[in-house]
Amino acid sequence: MKEVSDREDYALYTITPENLNGIIQQLTKAGYTVYGPVVKDGVIIYDTIESISQLPVGFHDAQAPGYYRLEKRDDNAFFGHVVGPQSWKKILYPSRVKLYTITEAGDVQLFGEEKKLIAFIGVRSCELHAIGVLDKVLLGGKYKDPVYMNNRRNVFIIAVNCTEPGANCFCSSTGTGPEAMNGYDICLTEVVSQERQYFIAQPGTEKGLRLLRDCEAREARQEEVEKAQELMNIAHSKFRKNIMIEGLRDRVLQGFDNSFWSDVAERCLACGNCTLVCPTCFCTTVEDINSIDLSKAERWRRWDSCFTADFSYIHGGVIRSSVGSRYRQWFMHKLVTWVDQFGLLGCVGCGRCITWCPVGIDITEEAAKLGEAGEKT
Repeated sequence: MKEVSDREDYALYTITPENLNGIIQQLTKAGYTVYGPVVKDGVIIYDTIESISQLPVGFHDAQAPGYYRLEKRDDNAFFGHVVGPQSWKKILYPSRVKLYTITEAGDVQLFGEEKKLIAFIGVRSCELHAIGVLDKVLLGGKYKDPVYMNNRRNVFIIAVNCTEPGANCFCSSTGTGPEAMNGYDICLTEVVSQERQYFIAQPGTEKGLRLLRDCEAREARQEEVEKAQELMNIAHSKFRKNIMIEGLRDRVLQGFDNSFWSDVAERCLACGNCTLVCPTCFCTTVEDINSIDLSKAERWRRWDSCFTADFSYIHGGVIRSSVGSRYRQWFMHKLVTWVDQFGLLGCVGCGRCITWCPVGIDITEEAAKLGEAGEKT
């Protein structure tokens, strides 16, 4: 975060929880479907909200490899948690969508574009980068994904800086957090003390600036900004995990046939959890469904995973038949070949793949082990 005196674009504002609730009301009134973090079935997910009362007030998520629990905090922080099993990808790039319908009479109904106004509240910096990755992959080439493009075109984003990174977070070493730098309409830094609770709001677009002014936000005082900046400075020192990106490409390519992959395979269940919770994985498959009377057929697209044996099925055979080869494919795609193809990492350091792996495989530890294995060969 920049100091007020260093800003060259928008001023920083201070808003109260009541102001934030007013922002939600204004967005809803303007026709937006507002999504935010909510507590459901013992986890924090993203769902539609109508007020700040639905946010995970006073909750913290304890995470470790293969471990996730919600715990009560000793304050009423609205965003005192990090990321859960879902990402914003579930809304922008749905897990299952109908592409077209063909009737017996020969009529064809293609995927229909409808104008959607969507607002996200509580987007972390790693998730902003994940959305940027999906933008690059699904909209940056010659052929654009119509489903993603239709959902993405009218999204209003309220980001939240992470003042308390989770135990599995490593966005600081991938350059994707904990502080949001761009890609948002408004960015919030929550400050909670015994005396008061407020947010430093940083507009990122004219639309965001107008909304703040409409909700009677006032310009932030220097001491308020300094307190928020102090929290961010402390946040940078709280990371427990990191991944060595420098030199990783060479280590991976040199160890392509290393026994390391077989060692990982002995623990990996090939369940695909890591790809399902990953905010940047975009692999899909298609399935055709006929009605019972054969009067119509539908084609659906759904998420798939490179951990399934059939994913690499080509011309009567499976290319990656072993679990080790599938883990290697996923690992390389996230951290090596994605860079070759798209010019950026496919991993944003959110730590979801670590938390939601049933056997607790940690990608940061595996990257370090790969370097050690390469040194021994």
